[in-house]
Amino acid sequence: MKAVALLATLAFAASPALAKKSCEDLKAELEAKISGKGVKAFTLTIVPKDEQTDLRVVGTCEGGAKKITYKRGAAAEAKK
Repeated sequence: MKAVALLATLAFAASPALAKKSCEDLKAELEAKISGKGVKAFTLTIVPKDEQTDLRVVGTCEGGAKKITYKRGAAAEAKK
């Protein structure tokens, strides 16, 4: 009985890791959540999982192949 409960718990915990959510879908969800908390200026960027960054990783997507990084503040404007 304990083994069945343990397996059920592990399967439930592992299910999000197995989901292959689209990066664009996850990015949109994160943008809505961050904006909902009152943050007005921020940037979310989708990068390969192996890319080194000092930015905060706020999510992974496409089965862990990519990650989404967060930077608070306005995005850098393109120079003319």
